[in-house]
Amino acid sequence: MMILSILATIVLLGALFYHRVSLFLSSLILLAWTAALGVTGLWSIWLLVPLAIILVPFNVTPMRKSMFSAPVFRGFRKVMPPMSRTEKEAIDAGTTWWEGDLFQGKPDWKKLHNYPQPRLTAEEQAFLDGPVEEACRMANDFQITHELADLPPELWAYLKEHRFFAMIIKKEYGGLEFSAYAQSRVLQKLSGVSGILAITVGVPNSLGPGELLQHYGTEEQKNHYLPRLARGQEIPCFALTSPEAGSDAGAIPDTGVVCMGEWQGQQVLGMRLTWNKRYITLAPIATVLGLAFKLSDPDKLLGGEEELGITCALIPTSTPGVEIGRRHFPLNVPFQNGPTRGNDIFVPIDYIIGGPKMAGQGWRMLVECLSVGRGITLPSNSTGGVKSVALATGAYAHIRRQFKISIGKMEGIEEPLARIAGNAYVMDAAASLITYGIMLGEKPAVLSAIVKYHCTPPRSAVNYRRDGYHWR
Repeated sequence: MMILSILATIVLLGALFYHRVSLFLSSLILLAWTAALGVTGLWSIWLLVPLAIILVPFNVTPMRKSMFSAPVFRGFRKVMPPMSRTEKEAIDAGTTWWEGDLFQGKPDWKKLHNYPQPRLTAEEQAFLDGPVEEACRMANDFQITHELADLPPELWAYLKEHRFFAMIIKKEYGGLEFSAYAQSRVLQKLSGVSGILAITVGVPNSLGPGELLQHYGTEEQKNHYLPRLARGQEIPCFALTSPEAGSDAGAIPDTGVVCMGEWQGQQVLGMRLTWNKRYITLAPIATVLGLAFKLSDPDKLLGGEEELGITCALIPTSTPGVEIGRRHFPLNVPFQNGPTRGNDIFVPIDYIIGGPKMAGQGWRMLVECLSVGRGITLPSNSTGGVKSVALATGAYAHIRRQFKISIGKMEGIEEPLARIAGNAYVMDAAASLITYGIMLGEKPAVLSAIVKYHCTPPRSAVNYRRDGYHWR
């Protein structure tokens, strides 16, 4: 009986922890349980005394903080590395939406189910049925990947004419100003036809000059660049990734130094920039380069600190000394992706996005906007590809016959087909959820990371299963 009573006590403790019963109520339940066992003679009634002595400090807040919480925090502070400014800004960025309930351990499923299904407006539906449909018809993926290593010129012209690169730009600047859900549906449809087409359209509508200008740009910068970006007159790219640092902005070696210099025949306050970037999508053909670098002001010409930190600027690629044009060939996928370099290039201080007052605010700008772009572009491109695979593989499994039956009716084929369909369904639901959150004005940094992580690997797994069928 003693062993059973101990096991029952362990089960009781587990139930209290699982249901997150308050500390005070849990203490009363434990005292009552111990008293009951003492009355029955299984335990000594005197166990109540040491148990009460142990529980009292936990229930008196000042005692609990001084005796337990403070020493534990001091211990963690000693073993944990210090948090850098970059890391703190990343943690503080964005907002918490429904995923907050999930991480608290008590998700409110009714609240999740009560979110309405996102809908397209009449204008968005017309764009999807018209220009997007035509762009898909014009895209020949074999021609793009094996013959041209690029989109055909007439498709480039069509995308610019119909403002595919301006889905995030407000109408007052000539953009389409589509909802996050509409952007997701457009990218899914394009991705089902050509991954390169979807990437080409997705990047300017993700984290880049257009997004950053709308949130942080000066009125002069907005009025100059946004209409030109909307018309396709300017092709943007954003250069963050470095050869050694990757996309870790805190480790990038690219630098800028505030100084006086000559610009168009006059002495102006500016920056001398040196950078070496790679894997920058659209860099080979870009006309305006968004650049992330570490800015310093050794002479304190801006009147603040010497080390200002990560800063974002817009550099016309026609600026003397800017190197673009070379291309990478990542995974044999010929989308426009390549390196860009610059060495000791002087530009005016007004090239900083938002002007001089935003010097050193680049990382905050990036992480605050990152969740939106990451939550739309990557999940949408992956979901569109998986939907296309599900359609093609399901149809092939139906018409391909062996032993006088469709291979889709064979158990060995049905099981992977079900996984493909299941992945497509889950990924579509995830893409719809994150886009609805963005439409509500949220910037769900954590949820966008979760959706990105869980939507991109299944595409590779689905493609692997697809390849198995089409070789049968």
